[in-house]
Amino acid sequence: MIDKLEFILALARERHFGRAAETCGVTQPTLSAGVKQLEEQMGVLLVNRGSRFQGFTPEGQRVLEWARRIVGDSRTMREEINSLRHGLSGRLRLAAIPTALAMVAALTTPYREKHPNVQFTIYSRNSIEVLELLDNLEIDAGITYVENEPLGRVSNVPLYREHYRLLTSADAPLGNRDSVSWAEVAQVPLCLLTPDMQNRRIIDRLLKSAGGESRPTLESDSMILLYSHVRTGRWASVMPAKIADTLGLTDAIRAIPIIQPEAVQTIGLVVPAREPMTPITAALVAEARRVAPQLSG
Repeated sequence: MIDKLEFILALARERHFGRAAETCGVTQPTLSAGVKQLEEQMGVLLVNRGSRFQGFTPEGQRVLEWARRIVGDSRTMREEINSLRHGLSGRLRLAAIPTALAMVAALTTPYREKHPNVQFTIYSRNSIEVLELLDNLEIDAGITYVENEPLGRVSNVPLYREHYRLLTSADAPLGNRDSVSWAEVAQVPLCLLTPDMQNRRIIDRLLKSAGGESRPTLESDSMILLYSHVRTGRWASVMPAKIADTLGLTDAIRAIPIIQPEAVQTIGLVVPAREPMTPITAALVAEARRVAPQLSG
């Protein structure tokens, strides 16, 4: 049964029979036959079929929800038994929004010191993708905003508060200021993250509330690319203060606090709302709670 539920999860992720079979390490006929057997056991059609995958039936959607729960519990059981025999080991898969990537090391480094047999895979994803990956059991945890958009069935540990800075050249029109307002920032040509990023949506709302609008001269899904343009002294951007501190400022670039109003957002660790947690995830939550006061200080 578990292997057939794994097929359902793979179909939900890939939306394609061939790719789903490949991720499961089986042939497409084997996957199709497994799904068919599951349908026969349930007595209902689970998948709409044509020349290609056309989605799940209403019954298939319910089975998908149960599959996530059952497969997740099965994996948790196996990991817990393995950790009792061999200690904490395996691979921890983590997805973080671009604005939080620079802070991941503050969590993974002390974690690795305590659990040296754990390996890490870290992805850069937008906030919606983080939650989708978590829901589909493709990652163990995520780092994202925890206050703006619905998080769904997850538990969260707040890590730090995100404050915003205008990064601009010292000789730019606002470059000599100790602080600026969002209304003033709205007049500056900016390079920003792409609209699919929640950070961009937050900044757009703040600029709009100040009577301006977002008209970026450059968009990217990479904070490094944005910062590389700012460092030339010919571009400006709005970035979280911790990003600016981590990447390092040159003598020619300033990070100016944006006030009126001073906007803050909470960044946190999100994990599946499942008890018991997998041992590898439980250890990450414990580490997040330990380092949070240091990150927010």
